[in-house]
Amino acid sequence: MRLAIICKVLGLLLMLFSFSLLPPVGVALWYQDQGQWAFLLAFCMTLCTGLLLWYPVHDHRDDLRTRDGFLVTVLFWVVLALFGALPFIFSGATELSLGDAFFESLSGLTTTGASVLFQLDQLPRSILYYRQQLHWLGGIGIIVIAVAVLPMLGVGGMQLYRSEAPGPVKDTKLTPRITETAKALFVIYLSLTVACGLAYWAGGMSLFDAVGHAYATVAIGGFSTHDASIGYYQSPLILMICMVFMILSAMNFALHFTAWHSRSLRLYLQDPECRFYLAALAIGAAFTAGYLYLSNAYGLADSLLHGSFALIATFTTTGFISTEHAAWPPFLLLFIFLTALIGGCAGSTAGGLKVIRVLLIIRQGLREIRRLIHPNAIQLLKLGTRTVPNRVVEAVWGFFAVYLVAYLMLCLLLLATGLDFTTAFTAVGACLNNLGPGMGEVAIHYGFLNPAAKWILCFAMLLGRLELFTLLVLFTPMFWRR
Repeated sequence: MRLAIICKVLGLLLMLFSFSLLPPVGVALWYQDQGQWAFLLAFCMTLCTGLLLWYPVHDHRDDLRTRDGFLVTVLFWVVLALFGALPFIFSGATELSLGDAFFESLSGLTTTGASVLFQLDQLPRSILYYRQQLHWLGGIGIIVIAVAVLPMLGVGGMQLYRSEAPGPVKDTKLTPRITETAKALFVIYLSLTVACGLAYWAGGMSLFDAVGHAYATVAIGGFSTHDASIGYYQSPLILMICMVFMILSAMNFALHFTAWHSRSLRLYLQDPECRFYLAALAIGAAFTAGYLYLSNAYGLADSLLHGSFALIATFTTTGFISTEHAAWPPFLLLFIFLTALIGGCAGSTAGGLKVIRVLLIIRQGLREIRRLIHPNAIQLLKLGTRTVPNRVVEAVWGFFAVYLVAYLMLCLLLLATGLDFTTAFTAVGACLNNLGPGMGEVAIHYGFLNPAAKWILCFAMLLGRLELFTLLVLFTPMFWRR
């Protein structure tokens, strides 16, 4: 391991993150909620730590190897969550323990949206804004943003991008240079955020809530400034705006870039993953709405609105809630929850297995059936006009197998802490897929869980955000051998 370059990168990224603690100071001063001191203290501690890591090795010039990139990625998310927890610890309004503050911070940065806080309507505006901002920074991945400037400082960024980028195809770049790739991703992300915020504001939200919910929507996070989530507004227009931007944000950002660059919407329908994603959303929303209507839970209009919203919010792993679900049929609640296992498209801010992997698993299953009927035929697996190499198919099946084992092991660990099965099963699914709300004791918030369960779920959130292998590779002996 090249410790000098790792410390240099971590120091730079911590210094960059420290400046994200200043906007909440402005919010605290504007709304006079006296929360500025917690953020100023956290800013000073984060900046000083970054300087201490960076300055002794600031003249060191070297390139990151792949192994270094994996280690920096994991270390940075853990360290970032630790320093991101400081405002929750220092704030007199929250006074969270280290474990709870780390849980809240990591949940925000990983865009999970699982919260230990409740009575949000009574919290200071600075804390509420900060929670939403954590989503926004974590959604695109602060590492991907940071690689836009690292090459200018003598640090190569491609290894970081490959470690951070979601999805089974990690080597595809939108532009020839990684710096331009990061900038392109950031511009798309920022544009969606601005458009979403303006739409919310025009739809009736206050400017403060519009900005906060735009952060959470585009990041596919789920944090809200109200206990009732987005259902607080009781506005069909706001729910429809939210659905549109959840759908867009869970699409592949590379596809957004290509469509914008080509000035063509046809590319969305030509992309196999996007077609499958939109079709699954449409079928799932129609089934959910129809089941609600036939079970007499709502009238036709409300069944369409709340059924579609619940399905889209869960499928995309956003986790917003539009209405109370306690009276919904258990079968429907479980069906909706399980759609989060699919998640959004590769290259998006969503969690889950990713649509492209699920599509490949289905097509590989169909290919095996055809092989039983025609054992001597050459069966190629294609996505659109492209043949998928067997190595990619093997990687997808390997990922799926590890995902299932990790899910079961984490569920067993939670059961061992004393949780009931429903709570344990859905809490693991909600955190591993970066969804947020679950069922049972975690249907509303995670504040009542025991400390051991929260630390296990922190590991699940990190595992899901880094898509299993980026984190698990650090636990293999071969990773540490020279």
